[in-house]
Amino acid sequence: MMMMIGLFLTQKGRRYIDSLNAGTLTILHINRILVELVLYWLFIQKAVPQLMTFEGRNFDILSGLTAPIIYYFGFVNKKMNKSVIIIWSIICIGLLINIVVNAVLSIPFPFQMFAFDQPNIAVLYFPFVWLPCCIVPLALFSHLATIRQMLRRGL
Repeated sequence: MMMMIGLFLTQKGRRYIDSLNAGTLTILHINRILVELVLYWLFIQKAVPQLMTFEGRNFDILSGLTAPIIYYFGFVNKKMNKSVIIIWSIICIGLLINIVVNAVLSIPFPFQMFAFDQPNIAVLYFPFVWLPCCIVPLALFSHLATIRQMLRRGL
């Protein structure tokens, strides 16, 4: 997270962000479909609570399902207004924050508030620890970088 902040705060970092392909950053979100399917499998295995799945409070799969549409109409066909891409990114960040908050408050730590019958234990073990350490920050970064690029290019 500190590296991400550094990228946005430094001139070299911003230059790097601006050099990234916004279309690639958008299509990257297809991986969220797989993540949601893994979370559902982990729920079946009793390693995460139901609220972390699309059957519960997690609607992040919508980000992955809509990413190809945004990519095609926004970057291939170029028929989509940049403001739609920005709004989509903001909504997707909200969906990401929703699952992160629910996941953190479901971990069996002293501040646990949800899922006492089936806490979120999967993210405490390899390879699922990659989810909060890499996948979530990458998803957040790609949305923020895309928003930055859309705003710099003007609506």
